[in-house]
Amino acid sequence: MRGSNTTAAFMPKVYLPRTIATYIQGTTMSSTTQHTARLPYHKLSSKAFMGLVSLSETIKKGPLGARLAELVFLRVSQINGCAYCMDMHWTYLVKDGMDPRHLNAVAGWREAPFFGERERAAFRWAEIITATPHSDASDEEYAKLQAVFNEAEISELGFAIGVINAWNLINAGMRAPIPQAG
Repeated sequence: MRGSNTTAAFMPKVYLPRTIATYIQGTTMSSTTQHTARLPYHKLSSKAFMGLVSLSETIKKGPLGARLAELVFLRVSQINGCAYCMDMHWTYLVKDGMDPRHLNAVAGWREAPFFGERERAAFRWAEIITATPHSDASDEEYAKLQAVFNEAEISELGFAIGVINAWNLINAGMRAPIPQAG
């Protein structure tokens, strides 16, 4: 696979939810790609891969809703520096009708006027949890979260942060290439 121009060579030939399937459609490995995928992890660990896909989709259908879940996925991907995931979630949100200008400001959400109380609380908690153990998921911070989200939403937010951290680590470690635009 190294140095090849194989279309979607690293992607699964299994059913994928709309988010992932739409994103990877037409993915190519080309000379413009920063790096080449290390191995076809979706094939080698297909059950684990599909488990993460299923968890991701379940979260988006849960109490947070798809848009807030995707915003959290985007923010955590920015923190972790996972270009593949940043591109995928940004693309999904734009296709879902979100203003690209707002998405470009996600990393600077504290100063940006585009985000409401729930988004800001979710971004803050995502930053705290993603930085664990170097940050303090204190009772004070948790109380701020409780002021905005109910228990089911807080639980779901925890899973959203956890699953995107897993995706980020896997995709960065396996060098999942960003699909070409078009």
